[in-house]
Amino acid sequence: MTGDTLAIGDLARRTGVPVRTIRFYCDEGLLEPVRSAGGHRRFDAATVDRLNLVRRLRGLGLGLRSITDVLAGRCSLAEAVSAERAALDREMATLAWRHSALRAVEEAPPAERAARLELLSWVQDGFAAQATLVRLWRPMTAAPIPPDTVRMFLDISAPRPPERPTPAQVVAYAELVLLAADRALSAQLRASTLVNHERISDLGGLHAAVGAACELAFPQVAAGAPPAPGPALDGFVGAHATALGTADSPRFRRALNRRTAADRHPRMRRYWSLAGEITGEPAPMGVTHTWLLDALDRSVA
Repeated sequence: MTGDTLAIGDLARRTGVPVRTIRFYCDEGLLEPVRSAGGHRRFDAATVDRLNLVRRLRGLGLGLRSITDVLAGRCSLAEAVSAERAALDREMATLAWRHSALRAVEEAPPAERAARLELLSWVQDGFAAQATLVRLWRPMTAAPIPPDTVRMFLDISAPRPPERPTPAQVVAYAELVLLAADRALSAQLRASTLVNHERISDLGGLHAAVGAACELAFPQVAAGAPPAPGPALDGFVGAHATALGTADSPRFRRALNRRTAADRHPRMRRYWSLAGEITGEPAPMGVTHTWLLDALDRSVA
């Protein structure tokens, strides 16, 4: 040791970090030595604490870029650790997805294994899968809608993948993605649910009122009751009538029934059924919404 500075060997002994690693950190800019008259690296006393922090963060698995940001003050230690934990959560979720996908292929009957493999090839992980579903439904949130309503709507329409999915849930999600990629399905949505939205001044209010009608119908749907007229259907129709500035009438119900016919298509029924398999809900919102549409269809038939 010379004066108030440390030689690289002294720094290594004080911190337990190998000399070659200290040299690497210097080359990467994490440590800033000065050079002696003989050209050797010298370190001030504060470098001991700095290097100990680097060693501890590396021990937690943080990358050099994150550590550099902490040392430079561009982010706090808590922020860096939180970001690393979030990245690890995603990595673990991806591994859990892959594990269940492999099991799904393994457990498929031999005659169905090739088809199962083809289906699962559409989805690399749950995050990419959900992004596909969000792209399908995002156009329905393009008009002015409260952010909370948008989040609720997308959570229902594009369910989050389970953190530890079962093989059955992975298969269901893959089929859901395959449906979402079907151009015919997106065309049906544009032709029905999205039509006339430019005439609705309060889309947030419409979503809330339709949600309330679905909640009212939930007990009947969960109990397996057949679609039928009643307060839930009246609330559903009334929500659309109010949004369009008109009154509930037989004529309006027939028009609403025609406009929502595509939402009763077998593709949409399968979509909501799969969503229910993923979430495990006894009566998912989409299934309940379809129940109300069936009740409307029967009431005007």
